[in-house]
Amino acid sequence: MEAIQLGKIEKPSDCHAPEVSKQTGFPSAATHYMEATIDLNKELSRHRDATFFVRIQGQTWAKLGVKDQDVLIIDRSLKPHRRSLILAVDEGSFVLHRMGDVLGKEALVLWGVVTYIIHRTV
Repeated sequence: MEAIQLGKIEKPSDCHAPEVSKQTGFPSAATHYMEATIDLNKELSRHRDATFFVRIQGQTWAKLGVKDQDVLIIDRSLKPHRRSLILAVDEGSFVLHRMGDVLGKEALVLWGVVTYIIHRTV
């Protein structure tokens, strides 16, 4: 058997080199006005680890301004104030109350304070 020496493998000179994309046409007049998108978690949650989102079904709490399909943002780390809207547990069920209205109800267990109510407009 005969050994053949082929030599060093060379890199081809005409290979494709990726380039930075080039803008074509007129530049947008608003490029220097671009802003970051709004992060609702960052804007509406003070304590991210203690914040929960709850969707309401039914008209049970319409008198409190909470409608069917609303989303409540609830912060479990906050202490309620005198007129805070709270989510509580009453005999195993979640209920909404104003803090001043529940002074005599000792069976309620505070679950969290409602910080925002998001209504659907359509």
